[in-house]
Amino acid sequence: MPIQDAALIQAWTQVLTLSRLRPGQSVTVLTSDGTHPQTLRCALTALALLGATVCRLDLPPVNGEKSLSRDPLAYLGTTPLTGHAPAIAALKASDLVLDLMTLLFSPEQHEILQSGTRILLAVEPPEILARLVPTMEDYQRVQAGIRLLQDRRLMRVTSAAGTDLRLPLGEYPVTGEYGFVDQPGRWDHWPSGFVFTWPNEGGAEGRIVLDKGDILLPQKSYVTEPITLTVTAGFVTRIEGGAEAGMLEEYIDSFGDPEAYAISHIGWGLQKRAHWSTLGLYDREASIGMDARAVSGNFLFSLGPNNEAGGSRTTTCHIDIPMRRCNVFVDDLQVVAEGRVVESLMAEDVRARAG
Repeated sequence: MPIQDAALIQAWTQVLTLSRLRPGQSVTVLTSDGTHPQTLRCALTALALLGATVCRLDLPPVNGEKSLSRDPLAYLGTTPLTGHAPAIAALKASDLVLDLMTLLFSPEQHEILQSGTRILLAVEPPEILARLVPTMEDYQRVQAGIRLLQDRRLMRVTSAAGTDLRLPLGEYPVTGEYGFVDQPGRWDHWPSGFVFTWPNEGGAEGRIVLDKGDILLPQKSYVTEPITLTVTAGFVTRIEGGAEAGMLEEYIDSFGDPEAYAISHIGWGLQKRAHWSTLGLYDREASIGMDARAVSGNFLFSLGPNNEAGGSRTTTCHIDIPMRRCNVFVDDLQVVAEGRVVESLMAEDVRARAG
């Protein structure tokens, strides 16, 4: 059902307060043609109530003729900020940017963050934002997940469906998304709630079996028949299965870039208020699927770029694949058991005990 402006203004107020917005701080609201009008309206109201100095920067969309989908994550080429020095300067001069447009995987975003500006992305429908408004509990769960993943040397993922994947770790940072930006130069995404890193270059090996009910994004579809991905030296080298496997391979091939087959970020969901079924209740153009990305106990991996972690891959293809009912191990410690977070690990730092 639709949500009242009052509820969404309250949600924005909570997020902005957690993001340490202070009266007089400068906030730029970044918008484009796809920005939800209620999200924008309520964000501006909450900012005014909190005493921020606000401006709106509206930029025309790009890449529509190249992308196979209207999803903002379906094609990661140039952004509306590419080559736009005045706009970049305005964002770098802001204390906080509310990204209601989607700047992900862009060098311009890196440049803005390096200036100390905080960036919060919020592009899901208003009712999803309100249901998954971040809390300090989300922050604490993600911090616990970061501690579990920090300084590990191997992630292993298995499932009854046949997944057996080994992912050596250590070359890239561990990070987490908890839905607000409380530090200078921080980027985050509302809604969220997961922890992730990237495997060592060329190190991922094994087999991934996507089972019925797993999710492909940006296709925004539930898998209806098993799809087997063979992973060799960090890349998917074979995709086997029926019609859906063929369509997945055809989609990746449409980008004409071998780097699109590289294993990118890997991790697991921690958001207890997210639901696997949500994707099937929305029009495909309405949501980008953050429930599936964040739902507690998923294994989430992606294919494509790693420039967000400081890597060199900048392919325009990015696919996120949340999976259910997996077992996730970091070194010898099991953190997800058959699709459920091992909750006993969430309240303690177990690195010393795990050896």
